[in-house]
Amino acid sequence: MSPGRRIVSGVILIVLLGYTVWAVWPYVWTAMMSLRTTEEILRDYYGLPIPAHWDKFTEAWTRFGFGNYLRNSILVTLGSIVIVTSVGSMAAYAFGRPRYVFRGRELLFGLIFISIMFPPQIMLLALFQLLAKYGLINTRLGLILAYAGAELPFTIYLLRAFFAQIPAEIEDAARVDGCGEWVVFSRIMIPIAWPALTTTIILNFILFWNEFAYAVVLITEQKARTLPLAVMFLQGETFVDVGMLATGMMISTIPVIVLYMFLSEWFVKGMTMGAVKG
Repeated sequence: MSPGRRIVSGVILIVLLGYTVWAVWPYVWTAMMSLRTTEEILRDYYGLPIPAHWDKFTEAWTRFGFGNYLRNSILVTLGSIVIVTSVGSMAAYAFGRPRYVFRGRELLFGLIFISIMFPPQIMLLALFQLLAKYGLINTRLGLILAYAGAELPFTIYLLRAFFAQIPAEIEDAARVDGCGEWVVFSRIMIPIAWPALTTTIILNFILFWNEFAYAVVLITEQKARTLPLAVMFLQGETFVDVGMLATGMMISTIPVIVLYMFLSEWFVKGMTMGAVKG
């Protein structure tokens, strides 16, 4: 390697390392604060957690009810993902394959695509009235349906592009072998589209897990709160328990990090699929 290229590579490496430190530092700082009391934090904002108060996680779990909030978040997030992935993949398959062309298909897809551009807040009032009519306020089911409906257009849009590029020969060969429509979709198309499905699952998981606007409007009872709401209610009117707030944030972010660690390879494959042809 020539001296010029080594210099350029060194500069790029330094920039990347600097950006990594800049991006990771807020999380590391929050992790350190989660092991310190509020009094210790106010004395020294950037001090090390010595001694480390691991009992704060137990306190958050028992005294502040984070076990119940975590269960609510898991049920709501997984339920929303199951619905949006199942319905979204079937709709995207119908929109993306030439076999299912029908009158007005592109117009219908265009309307679905346009709905992505609108901020979700404009639907809150109508959504609240609709869920209240059916007795779904302060229920996990109501929140699941709201989340799934809000992210269905984006899921359809993302998966349609993937289903559209799958060669028709694969589909035709399966039908020649006697496979029905459901078998072709579930046993052939879904495994092929798994990288794209994993991408939508990860993106939707992060969005549903951290969602706040819908939850704060549709959930008013403490027993039905999700983790983002629980973290918000750790703040009082006159005093903020910074240490416990950091502990709650750590409990809320750990599941997302674990999920990405296990599915990051599929996420990258799904995001880069179709970027290079041939």
